[in-house]
Amino acid sequence: MTIVVGYLATPEGEAALAAGVAEARLRDARVVVVRSRRARQEEHADIDVELDGLRDRLDEADVAYEVRQPGRGKDVAADLVDTAVETVADLIVIGLRRRSPVGKLILGSNAQRILLDAPCPVLAVKSPAAGDDAPF
Repeated sequence: MTIVVGYLATPEGEAALAAGVAEARLRDARVVVVRSRRARQEEHADIDVELDGLRDRLDEADVAYEVRQPGRGKDVAADLVDTAVETVADLIVIGLRRRSPVGKLILGSNAQRILLDAPCPVLAVKSPAAGDDAPF
């Protein structure tokens, strides 16, 4: 079994990672974390440190995993759906954030595209309340 997790270093990304790890433990599944790229201003050194920390946390969680960082050119929804198709995923886990109606109109909705285009079930989670941690 494979669980694909959409991840960015945000509260929503952390919630998705925690839920993905929990599901992997329940299902004895492998986790494929897709760390999509943000804006161009990301520094490679910062990304490398983030990915190293992510791998350390997954090692501590004691689940089988793979971390992917797709190249530029695709968007978050395409990255996740393509990874789910490629790995024959059983589940995609994404984090959601509240957006204004104008924000949805201008920027589109990656979550909606993932829900509609995914080849498998999608678990959408919200970040915990401020001050709560999302431990594995």
